[in-house]
Amino acid sequence: SCLSLPSSWDYKCTPPLSINLRLILVSGKTKEFLFSPNDSASDIAKHVYDNWPMDWEEEQVSSPNILRLIYQGRFLHGNVTLGALKLPFGKTTVMHLVARETLPEPNSQGQRNREKTGESNCCVIL
Repeated sequence: SCLSLPSSWDYKCTPPLSINLRLILVSGKTKEFLFSPNDSASDIAKHVYDNWPMDWEEEQVSSPNILRLIYQGRFLHGNVTLGALKLPFGKTTVMHLVARETLPEPNSQGQRNREKTGESNCCVIL
């Protein structure tokens, strides 16, 4: 419930200093969760695993350790907190939730792109 508002009021709101995450699975199913700015990507994965929505039953995974969050096209490492991402309070932030054993290597996408285009990163020192 929200602080500083009378409990007799009929209202729905996000508790102060909470971040509302809408998580989207590959299947397109979504669910919203509330988290603290101090929660890390690993904390979120564990919470979601422990509170797996009933309508996500077909997508159930074997362990929270393989759940990965994607925000703005990038995988979040387990120790990254929501506060570090400067996510807004009181607004819904959308992230994708996928099952993946390991994270891609940093810049691996860029390396693949260079291979396709034939670019290289060599220098000539005079």
